[in-house]
Amino acid sequence: MTAPAFYTYKANNTEQTGALAAALAVKFEPGTVITLDGDLGAGKTTFSQAVAKAIGVKGIVNSPTFTLIKEYEGESLPFYHMDVYRLSLEEADDLGLDDYFYGGGVTLIEWSSLIEELLPNDRLSITIEHCGTGEQERMFRITPHGSTYIQWCEQLKENGIL
Repeated sequence: MTAPAFYTYKANNTEQTGALAAALAVKFEPGTVITLDGDLGAGKTTFSQAVAKAIGVKGIVNSPTFTLIKEYEGESLPFYHMDVYRLSLEEADDLGLDDYFYGGGVTLIEWSSLIEELLPNDRLSITIEHCGTGEQERMFRITPHGSTYIQWCEQLKENGIL
């Protein structure tokens, strides 16, 4: 059976967004890369905060819009939170992102489509969109790149999450 090109998850509120983050977090391992895209206000930072909470990051996690990269210690893995919205491709290339992508933690990149050609081939790409009429309703389009991420998504689908 061939895996679908993408999976979907509908969250009616921030608690359900957190549930998706928690379901993914149990699968994280060193070198996990998650990319996030979506319009302004779509929920990228909210999802990032849920991921951080799920891996045991203590304290406040906010958007690294002006600092570009924030590093946090989680209970299980380090968390590298990036926002590349204000970077050119050349500037991003000069940051040494591979050290994060292939390092010992979980890397989450907001606005990742802006640096598409610098991203590792294996990653989990998530696009978040407003949906429905509720203020917190979101649709997550999850695209696995690479066998590990395909396996994660298939397991989440089998468990009724995706």
